[in-house]
Amino acid sequence: MTTSTHFPSAPAKGPRLLVARLADTAAWLTPHSLLALVNRVAIAGIFWMSARTKVEGWFTISDSAYALFRDEYKLPLLPPELAAQMAAVAEHLFPVLLVLGLFTRLSALALLGMTLTIQLFVYPDAWPTHLSWAGLMLYLVGRGAGSVSMDRVLGIR
Repeated sequence: MTTSTHFPSAPAKGPRLLVARLADTAAWLTPHSLLALVNRVAIAGIFWMSARTKVEGWFTISDSAYALFRDEYKLPLLPPELAAQMAAVAEHLFPVLLVLGLFTRLSALALLGMTLTIQLFVYPDAWPTHLSWAGLMLYLVGRGAGSVSMDRVLGIR
């Protein structure tokens, strides 16, 4: 059994009333569906732009991408060629799904896993950037795509 102490707040007056009204207005102007849409597009843009640097033409993985995974990224357990191919596919597929709002939680979780891998094995000093990405993706994993999404149309939670 847990106990909690609740301290009733006094009715808002003066500056507290103004702050309360501003908070209510901000909440009204930023519904979940808007936040989810912005988060989906923001993360999709980051990963899509990264994906496009790994390919030539529509979808031929570039020699420079293979070299990057072989010489700089050096992921443990995966051959560089396989890692480059997996990254190129994931960075193309999951952003498209996010923009559509289709399988949003799964897509955000997959990109969160990529972000964690990048943080741990590739660019450990880039934690402020990766943490900001993680914040956007954790929102999507926890709350879903919102009403402007294929998930909503298909009844996927």
